Amino acid sequence: MVKVKVDDFGVNDLKSGYVYSEEGGGECVCRYCGEKFVQGEIYPIDGHFYDYKKAAAVHIYKAHGTPFELLMDSDSKYMTLTDNQKQILMLTEEGLSDNEIAKRLGVTPSTIRHQKFMFREKAKQARMFLAVYELAHENNKKADNLIPIHSSATMVDDRYITTEEEKNKILETAFYTLEPLKLKHFPAKEKKKIVILKKIAETFEEGRHYEEKELNRILKEIYADFPTLRRYLIEYGFMERTTDCKEYWLTAQ
Repeated sequence: MVKVKVDDFGVNDLKSGYVYSEEGGGECVCRYCGEKFVQGEIYPIDGHFYDYKKAAAVHIYKAHGTPFELLMDSDSKYMTLTDNQKQILMLTEEGLSDNEIAKRLGVTPSTIRHQKFMFREKAKQARMFLAVYELAHENNKKADNLIPIHSSATMVDDRYITTEEEKNKILETAFYTLEPLKLKHFPAKEKKKIVILKKIAETFEEGRHYEEKELNRILKEIYADFPTLRRYLIEYGFMERTTDCKEYWLTAQ
């Protein structure tokens, strides 16, 4: 099953683990595997019957884990909490008091209270920024036409700053055809590499593991120098592989 593709998740989407879409009259789509739950349908799960939203929540818990655990374990570049901060939040989520958390971590209760105060201030700051950012863009759809950065991107810097217009121009000049993908040449400029690799990554199915021979065959059909494509797909975080290099798979996009 293909993971749902959404450029930006709202806070409620991140907290629930599913995305609501009006497609087909309304449906909830699991962020982690793409399974859909349609409004108006009743879903039997383990002898119980649920509407579509409740069924989506139960599915996420049973198939993937709690949304809190999934977010805390995320390898997203936007998860910037330190290990100590994660520990405090996980113990807070468990319902422990400040004194209990302090005892568990071997620090003073005042240290825990100070960290919780900083969490609260950062949350206020984040909400304020989100509000003004969204208001600034509501009436100007052209204000931000940058292509999204995949969540497992490495070495994030100016090379990822690419507009939709730039992306389309790069794809137009780099490929003979886009269906099927036939690459003319692999560029030296890093920005162009990222755009091309992102397009090539779309060839593969999320959640599926590819043996090296199969991966090579697919890449060779796109470009003769398939080892170069394979190396950069790994280097830029579009794909991962086992330590013995026998299996490859897409990372979160």
